[in-house]
Amino acid sequence: MADTLKIVSWNINSVRFRIEIVERFLKEAQPDILCLQETKVIDGDFPKAPFRKLGYDHIVLHGQRMHHGVAILSRVPLAEDDRLDWQANREARHVGVRLENGVRLENVYVPAGGDVPDREINPKFGQKLDFVDRMTRWSETLYVPTILVGDFNIAPLEADVWNHKQLLKVVSHTPIEVEALGGLKASNSWVDLGRHFYPAPARLHTWWSYRSPDWTKNDRGRRLDHMWATGDVAATATAHTVFEECRSWLKPSDHVPIMTEFAL
Repeated sequence: MADTLKIVSWNINSVRFRIEIVERFLKEAQPDILCLQETKVIDGDFPKAPFRKLGYDHIVLHGQRMHHGVAILSRVPLAEDDRLDWQANREARHVGVRLENGVRLENVYVPAGGDVPDREINPKFGQKLDFVDRMTRWSETLYVPTILVGDFNIAPLEADVWNHKQLLKVVSHTPIEVEALGGLKASNSWVDLGRHFYPAPARLHTWWSYRSPDWTKNDRGRRLDHMWATGDVAATATAHTVFEECRSWLKPSDHVPIMTEFAL
């Protein structure tokens, strides 16, 4: 394993449809490990060849037809892969591995939660809260050095959204979701690496809606994508990058990649 390990997380919103920009990104950023969410493909149809051509020979998949799906593509060996059912309905929303140095890497795609922030009216919102609660129960008994990455679909801080007051009742930034994610963070020695390197109130967005004709003009972004590490691993983090320019590439995802570098 290299002295420095670069790990990327990216909700790609269909890996087959956007394989060209994935290849471009890998060539330019040269990460050691790429964690994808919302791959939208069954394992048998996952486009492995382009990744192997670029040296990502270690591929761990948890796919689903047309929906969800997560994957870990790596240049360094991976072991002990698992798939936890935090959604409790077998949706493909988690895949985890162990790195050669013993560190766990967990890749998660938290449900979006629908449009109405009320679990009685909107069952999807309840599923999202229950998902985070199951993650919290898992985290409470976690004693292994761990990196947790993915699309959490929650922007926890006021500075994580383009307008805090306007989004207080919008799913992804409601107080109940923020409280749930705060409970997860407090359940272990988690360090939010994005905010470790770019403390609030610095602007830090990873997602911009497709509904905006020009995402750069009004910049109505949210920080939905996260990379956390337990304290022991976080102490080795040396840099964190948000690749905003990818939002302007051809056929972009509405999310952009985030990368943390670790001195391991």
